[in-house]
Order: sequence, then structure tokens, then C-alpha cells
Amino acid sequence: MSGYSKDGYPVFAVGAGLRTSDKTSMDYYVLSHIQINEYRDRVILPCATKRLGRYIGTCIVIFDMTGLKLSSIYQIIKKYSEMSTINELNYPERTETYFIVNAPYMFSICWKVVNPLMLERTRKKVKILSGSGRDELLKIMDYESLPHFCRKEWPGSSRHPTHGTDGNCFSLDHTFHKEMYNYIKEQEKRLGDQNGISD
Repeated sequence: MSGYSKDGYPVFAVGAGLRTSDKTSMDYYVLSHIQINEYRDRVILPCATKRLGRYIGTCIVIFDMTGLKLSSIYQIIKKYSEMSTINELNYPERTETYFIVNAPYMFSICWKVVNPLMLERTRKKVKILSGSGRDELLKIMDYESLPHFCRKEWPGSSRHPTHGTDGNCFSLDHTFHKEMYNYIKEQEKRLGDQNGISD
């Protein structure tokens, strides 16, 4: 998560084209995806609602396609088809808009395969932006909320850090990831304590 839009929607960044696509198991992606969705629904969206004083039930997702290779397209399609199924069954209507940025020329191949598989209501939410999408995204969010790969200093690249590791949305040292994993640990401990009492 990189910040909030001007309308108060949490902004999530996804490294869709990153090099780990064919090196990490599907089980890992599924677990991570569920953890992020649960944290979003239980913590991020309620906090956004409290912050604005009105109900916020959706978020903005920005997919960074930097690093997308022809050899990894099959794995990426498989991975995001699985994630899409999970979202439709368990987390429907949680995304306001999907933005796709830094798309290389071969993205059109991937899109032709994925597009027909999407539900119509999901397809209508997808917007493919030119380059890093910076100018378009600044219409709906402040510069501070732009993911690092959309900022002018490093157009079209998610491999360069911004202000240390905290500026890189994909770094495990980013504040969002630290807070989420602390929350997960607290929930695991609470569950363990409850099981200990019941035994």
C-alpha cells in the first residue's frame, strides 16, 4: 500500500511483472493474497472509513508490469486467474479501479488472453495507462501516494528505490508490510492463547 487517493480510497501496488513469477509456488501467492485481502478488510478499510468519517469499502489497485517477459506470461496468467477466482468468491466488489502501468509491448499478448476471462463488471474497472501513468494518477492522488514505480524520478522502473526501503512498495521493510505482518503475528498469538485456554 502506497497511500490514499483524493477520494480516500487506499492505494495498493502489485508487482505483476516482477522476476519472481516463475520461482515462487502458487501456494505462497495464494496465502499472501489472502493475508493482504483479510488485512485490507479488517484493518485498512475500517481505518480509511474512520479517517474520512464516511464509509470506504473499496480500494485502488495499480499493477506494475515492469520486467514482464514472454517466457513468464503463462505463469502470470495462471497466477492472476487464481487470484481473480479468490476475489470473486470471497472478496467481491472490493476494488474501485485497476490501473495497469509500465506495460511492455508483449503485454498485449497477455491482455488478449486475460481479458475474455474477466467478468464484465471487473473488465469495466481496468484502465491501461501510458508509461508509468504518473500524470493520469496525479489527477486522483497526491504525489506522496504514488507507488515508487509511478514517480517521475524513475519512470517505468520498479527496481529503483525511492526514499530508502520504505519508499519501495515491494520491500518487506516498507511500513505497510511491517504493520501487516505484526498484525498477523498478533492474531496468531491470540488464537494460540485461546486454544491454550480451551485445552
